[in-house]
Amino acid sequence: MKKYIDKLISSKDLSRKEAYGAMIRIMEGGVSDSLIAAFLIALKVKGESVDEISGFSEAMLEKARKVITGEKNLVDTCGTGGDGLSTFNISTTAAFIAAGAGVKIAKHGNRSVSSRSGSADVLESYGVNINL
Repeated sequence: MKKYIDKLISSKDLSRKEAYGAMIRIMEGGVSDSLIAAFLIALKVKGESVDEISGFSEAMLEKARKVITGEKNLVDTCGTGGDGLSTFNISTTAAFIAAGAGVKIAKHGNRSVSSRSGSADVLESYGVNINL
């Protein structure tokens, strides 16, 4: 992980393969919290490249938990969260409106990081079991 951090600190982009490898290591739990923090800070300071985002995305898709529901026409809503702009939690509101219109919704999200409420906070306040 240190080689990736050093490269980022030197203002050099990671290749798609390097970004993929870094994210796989992170997602498999083989990297300490402090190294993850250093990696993310170095990436933020340098700015993300298309190849880095592509590599990260590929790794996350590979490691993502596959959910088989057997449902057809299921809509998944998830907000961006953490935008730092104190924007309104529209994804949860949209999920309620669509569900009210009969659309089957799969909602996922997290607790608030940069705003007053994340999707998990809102759903939990309405008594929804968020620990499925």
